Amino acid sequence: LPNFGDEKGVADTVKLSGLDVPILVQAYPDDLDQFSVERRRDAFCGKVSVCNNLRQYGYAFTLTDLHTVHPRTPEFRQDLEKFLGVCRIVNGLSTARLGAIGARPGAFNTVRYSEKLLQAYGMSVQTLDLSEVLGWVQRLPEEDGRVEKKLADIKAYADYGSVPPPSLVKMARLGVVIEDWMDKNDLVATAIQCWTSLQRNFGVNVCTLMSIMSERLMPSACEVDITGVVSMYALQLASNSPSALVDWNNNYGSAPNKCVLFHCGNWAKAFIPDAAIKTAPILGTTLGEENTYGAMAGRTPAGPVTFGRVSTDDAQGLIRTYVGEGVFTDDPLDTFGTRAVVQVDGLQPLMKYVCKNGFEHHVAMNASHTAGVLAEAFETYFEWDVYVH
Repeated sequence: LPNFGDEKGVADTVKLSGLDVPILVQAYPDDLDQFSVERRRDAFCGKVSVCNNLRQYGYAFTLTDLHTVHPRTPEFRQDLEKFLGVCRIVNGLSTARLGAIGARPGAFNTVRYSEKLLQAYGMSVQTLDLSEVLGWVQRLPEEDGRVEKKLADIKAYADYGSVPPPSLVKMARLGVVIEDWMDKNDLVATAIQCWTSLQRNFGVNVCTLMSIMSERLMPSACEVDITGVVSMYALQLASNSPSALVDWNNNYGSAPNKCVLFHCGNWAKAFIPDAAIKTAPILGTTLGEENTYGAMAGRTPAGPVTFGRVSTDDAQGLIRTYVGEGVFTDDPLDTFGTRAVVQVDGLQPLMKYVCKNGFEHHVAMNASHTAGVLAEAFETYFEWDVYVH
């Protein structure tokens, strides 16, 4: 708004455009030496009137941090960058096609979700039985050029020195099949049955392939956690950088605001500069460690982190979310897998909120500070229940 403007005209223009997209409302500031009849803007007031009309017409909209801000200022640039993140989330989630490969682990009720609630917001889920995947893999010869290319991709991605060559080839064949299915079905993300059938019936972990996909902005979640991958995708869209799905896993000694994030190893390489392809020791105790090659290992260095979770509440017929920010730390951590130590102010109340409200033990993380962007998209445009920590 350059000046007070025509409040009805603005709302009518939006209506007649037929567009159903996020709206950013900006108002120019007045200069104290420009308050004559000819030069005063009054956009400070006009913005209130325009927002009143937009609300009457039923349009959701986003506001700049400052009530009036000049477009050439750093403050407006920050507003615009945040708004672009909101637009990416709204557009991306409302058209997302997600792939669910296999069945959830039998013991994990925590990853159950409502496909119908997701569909109500534009997200569709394409399912694939794991037996189909294994059948396609078995019929794919290792001499196939696509397998050779995928094998080269895996070797270029992370240290593979401890992995037997046959296991690398198995991973390559599996990777070709998964990505081919994704391409044919126009999928943007996947959630995969990562244990125990793959280890028992094929002899590798799928973690490295999931890590590669997430690094390439095709997020992939463990344990067929579809709302987990929705969370990953939302965080990715907010920042334009890879996300990971993690367990809220361990306390960090007696530090009340620190904890350990862990998974046996599928985080994108962006989180683990020392990435190496290893085995999964926990699964290996029952499945044989030789059948778990493909798990990633690495430590996340110090830096910013945003965490978030999307969850479908079938009983209430709504989608609930929480988002927050903290930091990765360099505190000592002697363990395996993909791992990080995080510090979050008020971690103990946050954990109480997660538990009291029945959220999953999985949470998505992103190496950015974008909780405000996520909250704006979730609450303003999807009208989901949002807790901002």
